[in-house]
Amino acid sequence: MLTAHSLCWLCQMPLAVARWGICSRCSRCLQKPPPWHRLVAVNDYRPPLSGLVQQLKFHHRPELGPALARLLLQRLLQRDDLPPVDALVGVPLWHRRRWCRGYNQCDELCRPLARWRGCVWHREGLTRQRAGAVQHSLNARQRRQNLKNAFQLEFAVQGLHIALVDDVVTTGSTVAEISRLLLRNGAATVQVWCLCRTL
Repeated sequence: MLTAHSLCWLCQMPLAVARWGICSRCSRCLQKPPPWHRLVAVNDYRPPLSGLVQQLKFHHRPELGPALARLLLQRLLQRDDLPPVDALVGVPLWHRRRWCRGYNQCDELCRPLARWRGCVWHREGLTRQRAGAVQHSLNARQRRQNLKNAFQLEFAVQGLHIALVDDVVTTGSTVAEISRLLLRNGAATVQVWCLCRTL
């Protein structure tokens, strides 16, 4: 497991070691910061966690949600630089994909996290407006194009500190698009909480 001090606190990618020690942000985030304010991941995308995420997501195992959410909670409790949040929002699925799967895996993480963290969960507060290609089948440029105007916000976020919950952050295109939407509508801050960060 990667340690927090060896990762960029904005994107959770490994940091380079400078002559004076480890920097707090990677060169990519120094040049072009992401729209969110913090990203917290349990681990990088590798076994055994990656296998559990695949079970949750693709093999109809929603009962894994609370156990995986507990891992995320433990990671959050290890971070002393995180301000409290007012609301949780899960990355939504296109309604047909959700219907085929029977659930949204992010909901299975948000439900217990909202209870444990004592904050509001806006289950229907963010919707995906149109279908697109499955993100994990696309490259970074295609992912960004695939997400243009894909999401709609359906609750007031002015002044709120929001945690956006996802299972896996790969290029960051999805959480970046949603973070920009939340901030454009007046959210004070956006944190991204995920199980895995693909390195």
